[in-house]
Amino acid sequence: QVSPEQVILSHSPLRLFSQFHEKCMLVAGQGPVEENAHNLGFKNVVTIEALRKAYPLLDMVDQSRRPKELPPPTTGFPTIEGVILFGEPVRWETSLQLIIDVLLSNGNPGAELPDIPYPHLPILACNMDLLWMAEAKMPSRFGHGTFLLCLENIYKKVTGRELKYEALIGKPSTVTYRYAEYLIKEQAQKQGWKSPIRRLYAVGDNPMSDVYGANLYNNYLKSAHENQVRAGVKSLQGASPQTEHHLKLREDCNNSVESCESILVCTGVYRQNAGVPSSTEKCTMETVFHGHRDFCFDPRLVEASYVVQDVNDAVQLAFKKENWS
Repeated sequence: QVSPEQVILSHSPLRLFSQFHEKCMLVAGQGPVEENAHNLGFKNVVTIEALRKAYPLLDMVDQSRRPKELPPPTTGFPTIEGVILFGEPVRWETSLQLIIDVLLSNGNPGAELPDIPYPHLPILACNMDLLWMAEAKMPSRFGHGTFLLCLENIYKKVTGRELKYEALIGKPSTVTYRYAEYLIKEQAQKQGWKSPIRRLYAVGDNPMSDVYGANLYNNYLKSAHENQVRAGVKSLQGASPQTEHHLKLREDCNNSVESCESILVCTGVYRQNAGVPSSTEKCTMETVFHGHRDFCFDPRLVEASYVVQDVNDAVQLAFKKENWS
């Protein structure tokens, strides 16, 4: 029996970004993004489709969707105060165009500003995987990380400046693993678990996100025990200096967890014959880093603690390590 409180999606940590919950946020992705945003605590959201309807002259790539007559001026549309990127949209050209318009206009796409605002509006981005495994014979399909790559490069080409994120959420972000630890401890307390949790086990099929994130969080835990939680961690997680303060997790998580073990399975993106070169020099020469722009590549971070065939083997390994088998 698995309850919703025991499941973390890439956007789940957004529940803790309460400083944005009252702001008017543009949400992009596919599926019930508006409903998802409301369920996470956001009170005032605008979808890409609603923005396109309010400003029909913005979306001009698809000639069949261009307005046949000049529409009346838009009135009464709220000023957008931030952007949430849940996942890859269906019409990339529409989302890319309108998100750029919002950033360049400081949330008022109908306005003409004398200068491009910078820093731009805050952006919260979930799910950074460049590729994902599907049923196609070709190895991998475009993920939201590919969409982010497009957005970042378009923004830089247009403005000459770097697109900045308020936070990157989902694997391999430290924020997500920190939130997972918080929920695990919360569940343990609800179930009357008395023993302190010492180890976490992270199972995944993608060395560049699952293993990288688990190892990055393992480093975070080590630095926390050395009273150096501030040193170097935030730059790696791709978040602003205020992120952990806003998440309010420092007081909620005691320091019982000592390590996060990464377990790589061979039933998805990873294939055993496509390993990471052992030396750093070879790695920079031969390995293409598929991680997000804001995460530095260290070959040690994509080396799993254990490699097993599938999830069942991973669970059995964790049981054995904890003397539960």
